[in-house]
Amino acid sequence: MKIKYLLVAIAFVFGSFSANAVKIPVIVKDSTSPFWQIVLDGGCTAGAELGIEVPLLGPTSEADIAGQINVLEDAVAGGADAIVIAATSFEGLGAPIDEAAKSVPVVVIDSIADSKNHASFMTTNNVEGGRMGCQHMVDLIAEKHGAPEGEVAIVNYGAGPSSLRDRIQGCNEVLDSYPGIELVATKVGDFTTTRQLNDSLDLITTFPNLRGIFDDALFGGLGTGQALKETGKADDIIAVTFDSSDELINYINDGTLKGLIIQDPWGMGNMGVKAAFDASQNGKVLAPFVDTGATLVTKANINDAAIDAKLNPSLDCKP
Repeated sequence: MKIKYLLVAIAFVFGSFSANAVKIPVIVKDSTSPFWQIVLDGGCTAGAELGIEVPLLGPTSEADIAGQINVLEDAVAGGADAIVIAATSFEGLGAPIDEAAKSVPVVVIDSIADSKNHASFMTTNNVEGGRMGCQHMVDLIAEKHGAPEGEVAIVNYGAGPSSLRDRIQGCNEVLDSYPGIELVATKVGDFTTTRQLNDSLDLITTFPNLRGIFDDALFGGLGTGQALKETGKADDIIAVTFDSSDELINYINDGTLKGLIIQDPWGMGNMGVKAAFDASQNGKVLAPFVDTGATLVTKANINDAAIDAKLNPSLDCKP
């Protein structure tokens, strides 16, 4: 997937509005991430279709909870008619979303916060996605070793987002159903690729008989892929991750990683803005909850037309 633009500065976006335009900001967790830029492109396209202003906003790290709260507060103060947001933290964004919802409708995408004050929630069924990823990992372990048994580990991108908790929950549900599978470690990261790489290298060194690694986010997959390359362990360890990027696609094609659980980030952004627009104009939305779906990508199906369309969305919208 080729990212064709980076976010413009927040001040520039807000400064460019006409006085009477409907304004629906999309606030993501990390404005530098390929995944979130696809979300923003979907929102941008919805804005163009509806003829409204869609500021594309967010901090530069998922660890910057305070930064996202500031962006949310500025968006409300800046005259937003509704807001679309993916919460960086379940606990940390609960009260700020409650406060924002006193002024404008709020549509939550991807990750929920500790708040019930949203017009709609649009997300992947992350528990099911976690099950899907770990079931694939266990199936390949059984295929390789003759039985579903051996040591496996989980690499968590960072504590806080509800989406990551749900993916780990789904994975653990699968692992718990196989007595021969032993979960030897769950590494909790700090929302950086460097930490994900180091955690994966530590797992490979500490557990020489490790047979599987499940990563709950894109940057975990990047770290694990690099670790497997550096240690020459790609044939020994079955690694599955969430989300995709050009590098992760390469890792699937060369066999370093054995599976990606991909979502519909473009659809989240696009449907989120349209739902927020409905809420701002009509006071309600058509669906208070939307499951945006998850798909398993492997070397066997990566070239299928339907899979390719999800892996390589056309990112043509300019903010």
